[in-house]
Amino acid sequence: MSRPLIILGLESSCDDTAAAVVSLERAGKAEILSSVVQGQTALHARFGGVVPEIAARAHAEKLDLCVREALEQAGIPLARLDAVAVTAGPGLIGGVIAGVMCAKGIAAGAGLPLIGVNHLAGHALTPRLTDQVEYPYLMLLVSGGHCQFLIVNGADDFLRLGGTIDDAPGEAFDKVARLLGLPQPGGPQVEQAARGGDAARFRFPRPLLDRPGCDLSFSGLKTALLRSRDAIIREKSGLTRQDRADLCAGFQSAVCDVLTEKTRRALIAYLARNPACPVLAVAGGVAANAVIRAGLETVVADMGGRFVAPPLALCTDNAAMIAYAGAERLALGHRDDMTLAARPRWPLDQTSPVMLGSGKKGAKA
Repeated sequence: MSRPLIILGLESSCDDTAAAVVSLERAGKAEILSSVVQGQTALHARFGGVVPEIAARAHAEKLDLCVREALEQAGIPLARLDAVAVTAGPGLIGGVIAGVMCAKGIAAGAGLPLIGVNHLAGHALTPRLTDQVEYPYLMLLVSGGHCQFLIVNGADDFLRLGGTIDDAPGEAFDKVARLLGLPQPGGPQVEQAARGGDAARFRFPRPLLDRPGCDLSFSGLKTALLRSRDAIIREKSGLTRQDRADLCAGFQSAVCDVLTEKTRRALIAYLARNPACPVLAVAGGVAANAVIRAGLETVVADMGGRFVAPPLALCTDNAAMIAYAGAERLALGHRDDMTLAARPRWPLDQTSPVMLGSGKKGAKA
């Protein structure tokens, strides 16, 4: 019996510097041998968002340290690796370049194959890493920089059913937090404030629900909240804690309604293909929101599917997903060389039109 593939993965597409070692057996079972993530929240906190130049510099300083720690935790020397996988896009280009150059150096120095991985493919394949989900399955990527419905037919075969045409949900949560004077990252703060709020006080719009299809929009929802906030300030000369809670609850309810309805539509399109074991998988930080997650689980259960959400540590940016995606690509015979380029945009579905807009965590793809 042949030994498992052992892959080193690197991730640096936004503000998390990460390295991981993953093994993949020929039968398809994977194991995370190590996963190291160094965040940059403190570096960007006073700017209210990720500063690309600061992020790129931090990646360049931390990548080799993360790689060393990942190899030590896994107990794997370079000589036992089968390949080096790296996020080659989409994302903030300075960070992607830092990761690609580091991976090239390791691959060249150790004589290892180099595999460029689409960051979104890493997220999309995570359910196979954690739950061994069989192809095809429906994937909802819902994060700070991206939101797409994908039918995942294979490691390199994705069909996009729809996605956001402007702000991603996580980006909208962060912007709302800033509008209301809440700390960053905004998603958990808005969710926490919403627990004490009245979602019915403000009836915010549900964008694009009046149009067919699975595309989403959250920019107008954010603007509606801004107008409501300003109206309260004009009336009261400020916001009370209850005002903030009600605004957060109304906003969260609107996002939940949009995502659940669009998910229902995506499931209809996916189920029409008669998958043997229908699955909706969700990845991205927004999937940690309890209200949104409960809404998605209800929709899937009502339609007879299975709901899969990897652990939060593997929903947000990490290198284990990149190592795993690289392992699947290597098993299919894919390899890159030293001409591998960093890409700010890189659509998973090569046949569909590129989505509009660009989010704070990278270009929409």
